[in-house]
Amino acid sequence: MIPHAEALLKPLTIKGLTIRNRVMSTSHAPGYGKDGKPQERYQLYHAEKAKGGIGLTMFGGSSSVALDSPATPWAQISVADDSVIPYFQQFAERVHAHGAKLMIQLTHMGRRTKWDTEHWLPTISASARREPASRTIPRAMDKNDIRRVVRAFAEAARRCKEGGLDGCEISAAHGHLVDQFWSPSVNQRTDEYGGSLENRMRFGREVLEAMREATGGDYVIGIRMSGDEMLEDGLSQQDCLEIAATYAKDGLVDFINVMGGQARDEMSHAISLPNMSFPVAPFLFLPSAIKREVEVPVFHAQRVTDLATGARAVAEGHVDMVAMTRAHIADPHLMRKLIEGRDDDIRQCVGAGYCIDRIYVGGDALCIQNAATGREATMPHVIAKADRSRKVVVVGAGPAGLEAARVSAERGHRVVLFEKDDRPGGQINLAARATWREALSGIPRWLAAQVSKKGVDIRLGTEATEAMILAEQPEVVILATGGLAHTGFAKGAERAVTTWDVLAGRIEPSGSVLLYDEIGGHNAASTAEVLARKGCLVEMATHDLQIGQEVGTTNKPIHLRELYKAGVILTPNMELIEIYPEGNRLVAALRNTMTAAEEERVVDHVVVDYGTLPVEGLFASLRAGSVNDGETDLDALVAGRPQRWTGEDGYALYRIGDAWTGRNIHAAIYDALRLCKDL
Repeated sequence: MIPHAEALLKPLTIKGLTIRNRVMSTSHAPGYGKDGKPQERYQLYHAEKAKGGIGLTMFGGSSSVALDSPATPWAQISVADDSVIPYFQQFAERVHAHGAKLMIQLTHMGRRTKWDTEHWLPTISASARREPASRTIPRAMDKNDIRRVVRAFAEAARRCKEGGLDGCEISAAHGHLVDQFWSPSVNQRTDEYGGSLENRMRFGREVLEAMREATGGDYVIGIRMSGDEMLEDGLSQQDCLEIAATYAKDGLVDFINVMGGQARDEMSHAISLPNMSFPVAPFLFLPSAIKREVEVPVFHAQRVTDLATGARAVAEGHVDMVAMTRAHIADPHLMRKLIEGRDDDIRQCVGAGYCIDRIYVGGDALCIQNAATGREATMPHVIAKADRSRKVVVVGAGPAGLEAARVSAERGHRVVLFEKDDRPGGQINLAARATWREALSGIPRWLAAQVSKKGVDIRLGTEATEAMILAEQPEVVILATGGLAHTGFAKGAERAVTTWDVLAGRIEPSGSVLLYDEIGGHNAASTAEVLARKGCLVEMATHDLQIGQEVGTTNKPIHLRELYKAGVILTPNMELIEIYPEGNRLVAALRNTMTAAEEERVVDHVVVDYGTLPVEGLFASLRAGSVNDGETDLDALVAGRPQRWTGEDGYALYRIGDAWTGRNIHAAIYDALRLCKDL
């Protein structure tokens, strides 16, 4: 068992509410809300964590208390009227059945939202200061607005109590309305709600007092706040210490949930939701400082990715409860595995930020490596045994093949896994070579350990042939042979090399490099950084409106920061049309996608990223002999039903991951899970 595990397993009591251990999941917005309510999908997602042994799970990040803080844009929860109460009651019953406690976060977004959604009402704030992230200029609140919003918080807290929730917290983190009053970066008022820190705290005080009055003295109410806004004109660490200590001393809060940073713009947002470029628990010093000043329990979440770090934080007295939110997205059963002495089976969060990044483009939160999270109604976290054992051959040990082998072995099948390279991982092994993306290697490392434990016959360094596969007398053959990078379709494309060539070390460019990105993902940006750090003069051009257009909110600012620091020239809106030699150098011809004007660059190397094309040779040779002609029943796959072909009269042949077509890690793993869970 991990060091100090006993610290995590000790119960915590807050005002008569006993939480069974010291591990929690903070309130967040996974995009599972429906009609402003936490319906079945939302509930099952949290119930899975309760099954998995968590002490406290909090939901409804940014749950709205008023009509001018709309819930619609990101499938949030609305607590603005009593219609939500029955859903809370059902939700609480589901989570309590598995021994965990359930709380919600209440907020008014203030300026941190849009006016052109749902009710088309003006955004409001302490002052009329534009927020870069939401691009909103709010209306400065008058006294009527203040009284109305205070009442809205109180009524929302009452609904939480009547709904059977164990408590609630208000959000004064990430730049929500309460924080907008606190922070001098927003609050420019000259009345009793502005000026001194005491005055700027007044609105939050009135909110908490009204919530207490509405719920009585026994209901647990806390606050989530920053320990330091890390903004030049924002709240300092000392300001935040004073706010926390004052509210706690005056009995306004029963716990304080502390984070670092703010989220008013792209970079501050990325810092407040730290990805794999940050060390583990980078802001633990902030709740630790507040804990020394207050008598109420202190919580903390920010890149606490593993139980060992969490246990140390609690055992050393930095916090009373550690929040492992993204860690539970990766593995909702992590506490159960710890309790059962199976901590080496925990699928650890790698900090890819895929879950969060999807939310900020209007998607739902999905884990890059656990395809069951958020799909609990159709995808299992625990794989059931099949009625009978089959012989399954999997070709390719990238993420798709490893997951297919893992799930098939869990089903009780006899699995052979071929991999032509000398180690598993596939394209992830390349991606992990790119500076701060190394933590991606944790994905195949966990999968490889699991398939080994499940008794899969792993044959590394073996390029499977048709004869070798048929010699195994398989009933099911799953091709996860992946894809290969290609040099694109520009005239003279054969003179280019790919980002794969660079990351794999097959090519060592020097001098000047034009890197052309047709995909807009992590790969090209990472490769540009690698080249620049090796001393190359790099220009990164893309067809897209911006560099890294497909990269999400928590990752793109980090890429851009590192590219700017490395001196990479960033050129959007350009299409690569031709490459031709000039002496011992190359000329890259580019066409502006807006004006059609052409430009040329004379460089030493042209590096391109056009994605991958499937490796299809083995599929073509096996197809004719299969019982299904290599067809996948898409209706069954999408509905979560078994495939029609079982291989009883031969072998059924399937393709998954990039062998089907190039996508991403999550798609590869999801292909494997939904195909193999019913084999």
